Amino acid sequence: MAKGFLAGFKGIDAFGKTTEDVKVKTRTGALLTLISACIILAFTTMEFFDYRRVGVDTSVVVDRSRGQKLSVRLNVTFPHVPCYLLSLDVMDISGEQQRDVSHNIVKKRLTKIGVDVPGQRSGDLRNDIDKLAEKRGSGYCGSCYGGTEPESGCCNSCEDVRQAYTNKGWSFPEPDSVEQCVQEGWSETLKEQADEGCNVSGRIRVNKVIGNINISPGRSFQTSSRHFYDLVPYLKDDNNPHDFSHVVHDFFFMADDEYNPTKSKIGKEMKKRMGIIDNPLDGLEAKTTKAQYMFQYFLKVVSTQFRTLDGKSINTHQYSVTHFERDLTKGPGGENNQGVYTQHGDSGAPGAFFRFEISPILVVHSETRQSFAHFLTSTCAIVGGVLTVAALLDSVMFATGRKFKKAMGTNGIAKLM
Repeated sequence: MAKGFLAGFKGIDAFGKTTEDVKVKTRTGALLTLISACIILAFTTMEFFDYRRVGVDTSVVVDRSRGQKLSVRLNVTFPHVPCYLLSLDVMDISGEQQRDVSHNIVKKRLTKIGVDVPGQRSGDLRNDIDKLAEKRGSGYCGSCYGGTEPESGCCNSCEDVRQAYTNKGWSFPEPDSVEQCVQEGWSETLKEQADEGCNVSGRIRVNKVIGNINISPGRSFQTSSRHFYDLVPYLKDDNNPHDFSHVVHDFFFMADDEYNPTKSKIGKEMKKRMGIIDNPLDGLEAKTTKAQYMFQYFLKVVSTQFRTLDGKSINTHQYSVTHFERDLTKGPGGENNQGVYTQHGDSGAPGAFFRFEISPILVVHSETRQSFAHFLTSTCAIVGGVLTVAALLDSVMFATGRKFKKAMGTNGIAKLM
């Protein structure tokens, strides 16, 4: 009974065996075996490298972050505007304003040929003012000349008087008419720097909402919900015509994760691998010869997240930009070369204005790698497929050879008869 069952069980064997006596080995079969082995080795090697390779999958989701802030890193050179005229202001749609930002911002004086002014130090002017204050004595209280007085009620430096006038919404008068400015030698300082340029670099902290970063001449002030600039010093005829030609060396947005050196390094490596390491504004040169000329940059900021194989997540940002220039001497309206009349709703001001808008999407780049099961399956498919095709070719070639030999033998017998 058991022998009958085992004998019947053999009938489902899908791998029937042949004896050595009925096997026929040929040179063609040997050649196909070598070729098959080379093909299997080559394809398996490529599959192994593909298995070890780390790929990047990209997906787009809705950005659900709330209440975050961005850091803007910038480095811009203005060859024809001295540092004392430049003002950096930040404002956004929420109503928050930062006027004449100086925290984490460095203004570096440049000569006519664009090199650093020798011997300049940021603390020199402040040290001179401190020395002057010591000479005046502790009871000194300078006049603000009608400007908005600070909490102390005194304007003890030329800078205090300038700020008082700005808070009042007035243009700053001639420095020679202000006692504090005369004592500090303000006019002489301005004359020395009138033909210089300025490099503005540093980091700005902004809300993650629609906003503006304005680099413009003179102090800014707000009156009746409108933003104004004191352009009198900039447009003053001092035989040193100014213009807002500039070079953007660096301009990019940073997330909080990029303050971590490890995450920052990983983020840069991911960007470099994907070819997005460069920013659209880096290296841009904008030129003009007119003092009243406006440069506008409209930026679309897209949140980006990198996810590594070891589970780390790095947040960063990318942006796209469009550029617009405008000659303010033509007024709010004008006709272009095609005869089309254009009207501007805003009179504008000279300077470089960066207007950024936050995209509601989040781009996610995730590192991926093939599973070992996929590699094993692919390897088996390669081996089986190559051997199957080689076996078919061998069978066809063997059968064709036998028929050819049989035909040649039949023709030989016929000739003999």
